[in-house]
Amino acid sequence: MRHCGVMSVEMEPSGTSARHTHRSVDEIARTVAVDPRVEALVPGFDAPFFQAGLAGYSDGAMRLVARRNGCPFCITEALLDITLLNGGKGRAREDPDLLAEECGLGDPHANRLAGFDDHPIAGQIMGTAPEEMAKAAMMLVDMNYDVIDVNLACPVKKIRRRKRGGHFLLAPDEALDVLSAVRDAVPAAIPVTVKIRRGFDEGPELEQSFYRIFEGAYELGCAWATVHCRTVVQKYKGPGRWSFLTDLVKRYPDRIIFGSGDIWTVEDIFLMLELTGVHAVSVARGCIGNPWIFRQARQMMAGEQTSAPTLAQQRQTLLDHFDLVVALHGERGGARMMRKFGIKFSTHHPDPDAVRREFITVSSINDWRSVVDTFYGTEDEVSRSRSDGLPPAGPTSDSPRPAP
Repeated sequence: MRHCGVMSVEMEPSGTSARHTHRSVDEIARTVAVDPRVEALVPGFDAPFFQAGLAGYSDGAMRLVARRNGCPFCITEALLDITLLNGGKGRAREDPDLLAEECGLGDPHANRLAGFDDHPIAGQIMGTAPEEMAKAAMMLVDMNYDVIDVNLACPVKKIRRRKRGGHFLLAPDEALDVLSAVRDAVPAAIPVTVKIRRGFDEGPELEQSFYRIFEGAYELGCAWATVHCRTVVQKYKGPGRWSFLTDLVKRYPDRIIFGSGDIWTVEDIFLMLELTGVHAVSVARGCIGNPWIFRQARQMMAGEQTSAPTLAQQRQTLLDHFDLVVALHGERGGARMMRKFGIKFSTHHPDPDAVRREFITVSSINDWRSVVDTFYGTEDEVSRSRSDGLPPAGPTSDSPRPAP
């Protein structure tokens, strides 16, 4: 199934907004809670943060790993309406219930016990024609999605030619026609939401286009808007403008507004909540290879000391993620997919540069497992360390490495 085109995305911070608060992040975290309106709309959405839809990353495997680490709500990659309507391949990557069936666990109760419960979840759609978007939305309803999210934020250039994603900010009336068609088609009990950027560019005229769509979305019955604080032209470069979110929340105090942009650490989640007043925070690039960010956020909300993942925890999460990816993509595709995840996971290792170099070279399951065993301890070593109460010893930069 095709998604919003994968583009070159900055994977490291490229400048951030000023973030000065009168309270410590720990104090902020202890006092925040999800807006009761959110949990009333989406039962189970019980914390003010969630995993964003990430092109090329946020398939069922990444979502399930995030949930096992405390993520309360996830969004799929942007699914093209035409591909859905034409029966595009790859449905297992999107269907929140099919992965469990693929793994032989068709019973919903068994799925939950085995950690295969991919709910609550939003299916995110992107397209051009209102009629096709409405039909695609109903397909996602039939696939048991809890929320339908309309993508008006994707900045990929080729999307512009078809007037999709963020390029609807150049045509606000047409954007509202799409939202109206989707909201009318989807049953009233299922929330329809929208992801949007703060403008197409910095021009004041196009900022007015944002407000036209933003206000119209709520008038049409959308439950909330997730606002990315960069423009479409910015894509993912340069700092996001958190002050835009602050002003937006003040201007529309009765609206549920989620924030997106420049969330790299668990502290960033609570700083955005405090400084902007948004009701929940979208965690995007900051959770690639770091599902523990959600566990740490819950620890901070409970007043607990955050803990970095031990080497044993890193190993287990890598293996869990790998098993899920292979179930979705097969062995060959799974090894290729996990290469880019391994590179991001490596940042948590005591010797990140060495681990990253080895993950870059993997091309098969055996290669991948060899890197894990070499740098994260073998299964026997991890078992012994658990029984001894000690962290497993990882290799140093002088330790032998698997051959490329």
